[in-house]
Order: sequence, then structure tokens, then C-alpha cells
Amino acid sequence: MGVRQFRPTSAGTRFRSVADFTDVTRTAPERSLVEPLSKRGGRNNHGHVTTRSRGGGHKRRYRRIDFRRNKPGVPAQVTAIEYDPNRTARIALLTYADGEKRYIVHPKGLAVGDRVVAGPGSDIRNGNTLPLQEMPLGTTVHCIELKRGKGAQLCRSAGTGAQVVAKEGAHVTVKLRSGEVRMVRGECWATVGEVGNAEHELLRVGKAGKTRWLGRRPRVRGVAKNPVDHPLGGGEGKTSGGRPACTPWGKPEGRKTRKRKKASTRLIVRGRKRGKATQ
Repeated sequence: MGVRQFRPTSAGTRFRSVADFTDVTRTAPERSLVEPLSKRGGRNNHGHVTTRSRGGGHKRRYRRIDFRRNKPGVPAQVTAIEYDPNRTARIALLTYADGEKRYIVHPKGLAVGDRVVAGPGSDIRNGNTLPLQEMPLGTTVHCIELKRGKGAQLCRSAGTGAQVVAKEGAHVTVKLRSGEVRMVRGECWATVGEVGNAEHELLRVGKAGKTRWLGRRPRVRGVAKNPVDHPLGGGEGKTSGGRPACTPWGKPEGRKTRKRKKASTRLIVRGRKRGKATQ
């Protein structure tokens, strides 16, 4: 994938850039793997806004992605590489030997016509899925399970991947791009290679309208509001608020919300642990 710049015929296009989509081989999605996706606008099942500054955006349809790869030993051929509006990575359409079709997250370097397979004993090739305990040290992997059979949870966005650095007992140690080093059960599955479309981070929004297309509404600073609307509002002239960031109802903002449970961090060897950087 490359990055395409616009001719600066207006202020909105002067700094805006988009992907050139040269890696996409098919524009229409597989109909059997697409389902409607309703907009929530940041609201929960009661209709109450739980996440502010969300709403609008372009209409999307959801593509069902196979994060479990639960067809062990059945080979599949890459039929197409498609764009997915619901994620930063591209998706690859697989056609299995028995005729079934499924989407997977597209690994870097996987091309149309390549064959992939999942399950124990599979070759260490790009796009193949197998248990972490069978991966050689130094292998780059993505779509890593944290619980066997639950499906991939780690390294699913564009350009991400983890490196297998050690094996000890029933656990395999992987190093993530964030610098975090954590242990994962050896029977958990992962896919060889790193996720493609790494140039996604180079794209620039360029104008406010693009942000609205993505479903993000404007966010007004608390210090710019009136005292009746926000605890940080008001004051003579421009003020910094005089207190830490908070919501319009006085609740603290910017604090870590990860639950301080022993089980959630006991497998993290180094990196972000309980919301703080540790060694």
C-alpha cells in the first residue's frame, strides 16, 4: 500500500492523504460474510450516552472475521484481498478445500493464490496458524489468543506483530510492539507474520469533515465552556481551570480504568502493568 496526496485545490485537501488501495484486489465484499451494522452514537442498550463525542459517520456493513481459525488441517486458498471499513488492516478472503469461505486479517506479504492452513503441525509460513509452543524463537506472529478457543485478541490492527522470545514450561513469552513482554499459554494459537497495511499510521486526516465521516463528533474543552456547563468553565479571561481534568459532572478524567486484579497482570513480565510502566 502507498499513500496518495491530493492536489491542494482547497484548504481541506492541502494536507489530506489517503491510501492508494493498490493492495486491494476486490471492491465488493462477499455477501455471505456481510451483516448489517447499526449505529449506536455512543449510547448503551438503554439509550443513554455513555461515550461522548460519538455519532454520525458513513454507513458501514460488518464483515465477519474468522479469529478462531477452527478448521484444522483443511487448506485454504487466498481468493481476494479487500478493504474493511471497520478496522485499519486489510482482510483476506479464504476459500477452503470444502468450499467454505471465510475472512481473516490480512498478513503482510500474503498474496492472492497463496495457500494457508491452520492447526498443530502446520508449516511456519506466512498466514499459517498454529500453537505458540510450536513457533521457533524469533518468529513474528499476530492474532494471538489469550485463552485457547476464544479467538485472537492481541496484534490485530494494521502493522502490528509480536515476537516469540522465550519458552518456559507451559507458557511462551512474547514481546509486543509497545515494549510489553508477557507470557501466553503455549496451547494458544497465533498466526505467522505481521499484519499488513503498516502505512496506515502515515495517513493524515487533513480536514474536520473526514473526522465526521469516521463517526467522531466535535469535542469542546471544558475550560472553553460556561460555569453552568462544566466545572472548569468560566473565569476572567482565559484560564487553565485550576483543577485536574474532569467530566461535566465532576468525575476525574485521564485516570487508568484497568481493574486492579491480580489475574489480569500476573502474566505481564515487563511493560505496562496495572496502568504504570514497570521494569
